Amino acid sequence: MLRFIARRLLLMIPMLVAISIVSYIVMELPPGDYLTSYIMQLQATGQVVQKDQADALARQYGLDQPLYIRYVRWVWRMLHGDFGISLQWQRPVAQLIWARLGLTAGVTLATMIFTWLLAIPIGIYSATHQYSPGDYIATLFGFLGLGIPDFLIAIVAIWLAYTYFGANLTGLFSQEYQTAPWSWAKFVDMLKHLWVPILVLGMGGTAGLIRIMRANLLDELRKPYVITARAKGLKEGKLLWKYPVRIALNPFVSTIGWSLPSLISGATIVSVVLNIPMNGPLLLGALQSQDMHLAGAFIMMLSVLTMVGTLISDILLAWLDPRIRYTD
Repeated sequence: MLRFIARRLLLMIPMLVAISIVSYIVMELPPGDYLTSYIMQLQATGQVVQKDQADALARQYGLDQPLYIRYVRWVWRMLHGDFGISLQWQRPVAQLIWARLGLTAGVTLATMIFTWLLAIPIGIYSATHQYSPGDYIATLFGFLGLGIPDFLIAIVAIWLAYTYFGANLTGLFSQEYQTAPWSWAKFVDMLKHLWVPILVLGMGGTAGLIRIMRANLLDELRKPYVITARAKGLKEGKLLWKYPVRIALNPFVSTIGWSLPSLISGATIVSVVLNIPMNGPLLLGALQSQDMHLAGAFIMMLSVLTMVGTLISDILLAWLDPRIRYTD
């Protein structure tokens, strides 16, 4: 196992280099650059930008250099922990990301815990009580959750709350706490608003995981080792939790590492709809304005977390299921 982990870590180095090259090329593919968009914004306000001013701005942002030189400088700064200055915000990229990272990670973790706490018990009940009224209700909920987009659920929830209760579900804080420093009262106020994004984001994920848990557990319950254990008189509860449920959890564990990137990015569209200050809208704005330093930092962080998360999932999967072993 240790040799497997070491080999995977070594393979991550050339993979990261390839990802950085592709990411930078993709960022440069759209016509124009941030400077072009910035000059157009100045001209839209009635300002006249002369050629010497445009050249000075290009030198200021380092856009007068060839593509490969800009790429090398970008990678060199990241290796030293410097993600550059956001061209759009005129602030360090790391400062922008870390300022929203706490809320993004908190909402994502809470949503994941909420999803697992609901999906696993409901999926087990649905599999062990196949074709019962509870199974049909869980199936209906699963189809609705998978068929309705998260952002549409958010829009409908906002409309219903405002129309019938006069409540505003957007944001994570009340108006008096939005700019206030962190305190116990602000934390409690955040918890009062946190259930909305958790419920909206968790509905689709819960519905999908219920279907996965139900299908996998039904498949395990029909296998010969379960029939043999029942014939030997093993208690149903012990039989269920010791083997079939444990193996049915494989898809949960194999994809747990994919949750790491969402701790950085968050749910972009839902964050925009609910007006939540997470990193998702920040990434979307960086891509729209061609803010290469901010967008590039996000892409590299998401790539690294995806690879690390996949490695963690592989290790957990080998620990959970004795049939899986990584050998040389």
